[in-house]
Amino acid sequence: MNIPDDVMYTREHEWVRIEGDEVTVGITDYAQEQLGDIVYVELPTVGDSVARESTFGVLESVKAVSDCFAPISGEVTEANGMLDDHPETVNTDPYGEGWIIKVNLSEKTELEDLLTPEQYEAFVNEVTA
Repeated sequence: MNIPDDVMYTREHEWVRIEGDEVTVGITDYAQEQLGDIVYVELPTVGDSVARESTFGVLESVKAVSDCFAPISGEVTEANGMLDDHPETVNTDPYGEGWIIKVNLSEKTELEDLLTPEQYEAFVNEVTA
């Protein structure tokens, strides 16, 4: 299982790459593996507001349908439109080209609730034990 150390994580198995006031959000390698082959991604619209822990999109796989939960609050500045035609990119490159949305952060204090790579790895080990 791939757990890069340049991003933060949530207990909902999403990752957050912090770049100033903008964050990029995707699902973790563990999440994509659990979902199986992703066949459809429902994305929010640029300009939409998202609230931490609220649903912002949907991932459909051959095994399940899963909601995506916002790890932070803010305004969607970009949605990965490439996923419309190539949803499988979430499986093949979850931390790179398979990112889902970018959000202009509105509450910096919410970043304090994210997990470090080490904390996330321990969390996944607990879940899978």
